[in-house]
Amino acid sequence: MTEEVFPVKFLIVRFSSIGDIVLTTPVIRCIKKQIEGAEIFFLTKKQFAPVLINNPYIDKIFLLDDSLANVINELKKEEIHYIIDLHNNLRSHTVIRRLKLLAFSFNKLNFKKWILVNFKIDLLPEKHIVDRYLETLKLFDVKDDGKGLDYFISATDELTVNQLPDIHRNGYVAFAIGALHYTKQLTTDKIINICHYLKYPVVLLGSENDFDKGKAIEEHTGDFVYNACGKFNINQSAAIIKSAKVIITSDTGLMHIAAAFKKPIISVWGNTVPKFGMYPYLPGEKSEIIEVKNLRCRPCSKLGYKKCPKKHFRCINDIDENIVAEKVKKIIYEL
Repeated sequence: MTEEVFPVKFLIVRFSSIGDIVLTTPVIRCIKKQIEGAEIFFLTKKQFAPVLINNPYIDKIFLLDDSLANVINELKKEEIHYIIDLHNNLRSHTVIRRLKLLAFSFNKLNFKKWILVNFKIDLLPEKHIVDRYLETLKLFDVKDDGKGLDYFISATDELTVNQLPDIHRNGYVAFAIGALHYTKQLTTDKIINICHYLKYPVVLLGSENDFDKGKAIEEHTGDFVYNACGKFNINQSAAIIKSAKVIITSDTGLMHIAAAFKKPIISVWGNTVPKFGMYPYLPGEKSEIIEVKNLRCRPCSKLGYKKCPKKHFRCINDIDENIVAEKVKKIIYEL
């Protein structure tokens, strides 16, 4: 006679954004696979549902739209046992308080980040944010399985090379040209120069907000550069990344999606720094980080700005485009 297994219900809370949510996937997987009877509920903002909707380790997704109170009332019906708070803000604290459940919150290390930004004193641990996420599971004896990040794409969102221009069907580089903040992005001129140095098919990725930037790049680089910004949803863009030879990206959500697919990533860093713990997590071999080190003004923010506060923008302007292109070409020729 088999012993009955009772469900253990976990609510994981991470409201935003794309990259941060992708970075929670090892927590999701490890709970599901290591705790017998685990049921996983995930609370996030409505616009980020596509990032999680295909994850087989999640039993139910709750979406925050306008009313947090309505979502909390729905959560109360599930008789959840534990909350894993991977956002640790006022909203997530409200959820914990209203549900009256035992909660485990990760340490955002905001004070240490503030010290680094304002005084350039580094008190941060040599630890990725994923490892800090996983520390919330210590009580449950859940261990890191070493498998990295997950990203799941439905069959309807999988793209074939036939949906790309002819010149891109035998291989291409995916170039994530946008970011939420301008000071994280490579400039249009630098991207154009990198594409010229590459002399290899490139697919530009970004949101609708990046379309005009992508169009300008496309117009100055010829047929071997395809502007896909705003033309595909997030999962279709993920599919483009999945099939790319190499990814060039700034510190953005697509960088973490690329890491989930173990792609070789050339990540270019502007005003933010890898020391914040958000660098590519277990990416493909030959991945490299490119940054201008020893700038007295860097990092100037843990997030970013609409323009450089110092007006010189050296964290990006001092990046050598030729070095970026050479690293990409080296990976392509070694594949």
